[in-house]
Amino acid sequence: MTIPDSEIARRAASIRRRCIMMCRGRGQGYVGQGLALADLMAALYFDEFRRTTDDEFVDRRILSTGHSAIALYAALGEPGLYADKELGAYGMDGSRIEESPLAGLPGFHITGGSLGQGLSQAVGFALADRLKGSDARTFCLISDGELQEGQIWEAAMSAGHYGLGSLVVLVDNNGMQADGDTSQVMTVEPVDDKFTAFGFRAERVDANDLPALRAALARTRDNDGCPHALICTTLPGKGSPTLEAYEKVHYVRATDDVWQRALSEIQ
Repeated sequence: MTIPDSEIARRAASIRRRCIMMCRGRGQGYVGQGLALADLMAALYFDEFRRTTDDEFVDRRILSTGHSAIALYAALGEPGLYADKELGAYGMDGSRIEESPLAGLPGFHITGGSLGQGLSQAVGFALADRLKGSDARTFCLISDGELQEGQIWEAAMSAGHYGLGSLVVLVDNNGMQADGDTSQVMTVEPVDDKFTAFGFRAERVDANDLPALRAALARTRDNDGCPHALICTTLPGKGSPTLEAYEKVHYVRATDDVWQRALSEIQ
């Protein structure tokens, strides 16, 4: 039975609230990315990914952009893989819930602290599954700022060369990075044309528009020997007007009243 958009939207709102609560505990964190990616995480984890149990999946999930782990932690908190009490210790001394994930944490195939490496590892997973005769799909989340790393394009060249139709690259095209606007630091556009040139079936999608996002994800199920790339336009802080307008939304430090207001804004 097809899961209605309303149920995915409910999950996304819950993920957003959890991201805010995680950052509220210490007064800081990557909440902008968490809120921006909540719709994508909800669509992937509660519809697109095939699973056997809540914490066992058929499809592989590679988070290359390590500081976006907050969105994944929050999504995995939905089925209880991470308890809210533990998530509340996000980034605190002694907590395993680091801002960038540690090796061996539930839900993380790789450690994505050093940007640019995840897609290479995703290509390796996809090749290995082909050798094993597995029908597993490999999803790899990267960011637009991460596209400034040369290793990304070496991996993309390999994916196209080997015809990895089971590989889906999800580009968080949010237009920001630690040093400012991506276009000002080192422009990466046109992203879709670049992936197309490497042999991908590439398209742009508003990843905060659930019907459009879910339709685009459905199109990646066609394995015709070409890897897929979804260039996902996202709005940092999505769902909270307070955080959407925040000047330094790449990494937010705020007083408790700001976090409380952001919580009240999530629908």
